[in-house]
Amino acid sequence: MRLVIARCSVDYAGRLETHLPVAARLLIVKADGSVLVHADGGGYKPLNWMSAPCTLHEEPGCWRVSNRGGETMTIAIQEVLHDSAHQLGLDPGLVKDGVERQLQELLAERCEVLGRGWTLVRREFRTDIGPVDLLCRDEGGGYVAVEIKRRGEIDGVEQLTRYLERMRVGLEGIRGVFAAMSFAPQAKVLAAARGIECLQLDYDALRGLEPSTPRLF
Repeated sequence: MRLVIARCSVDYAGRLETHLPVAARLLIVKADGSVLVHADGGGYKPLNWMSAPCTLHEEPGCWRVSNRGGETMTIAIQEVLHDSAHQLGLDPGLVKDGVERQLQELLAERCEVLGRGWTLVRREFRTDIGPVDLLCRDEGGGYVAVEIKRRGEIDGVEQLTRYLERMRVGLEGIRGVFAAMSFAPQAKVLAAARGIECLQLDYDALRGLEPSTPRLF
């Protein structure tokens, strides 16, 4: 992982266009190629980012980041205050809490709750960046990757997006479903923009094995 603190401006062009004027910011380049731009405030969320797979071209005073979708992020660097690289090693990944783990188990046993005629292919299907919770097939035989959370946040949408990018190489036409007990409004907006369905789960109904029709947004 590379950490750069620099005075810079950032211009993004893609589904929309944004501009960040010159200020001191933290630039993070992850081992998978993702590039994130952070400020000192505003919580954990980056001001702008480009998820892997993407390409970073460094020029004197300028970083140009692009992806296969034609999106670009241009970082104009006026002054570098810090530049360091660190090997973090293999991360064991997020350990699901009891509720998320039980939701995964229940949905694996009752795929029909996710959709009529659905069948389970595999639980915790491995990708090179981690396992997706469920790999299923819908009524028409198409593959569906399902990521399960207690609460659906933007991070979960990004996580499923990365899985889908990897899985489309071998499973053409695969789509994504983000399943959770509740959703942040921003997560639903981002999921819709990415072509991912949000499915709201009734945990009590699943535990009681009662018939339930989840809501798709």
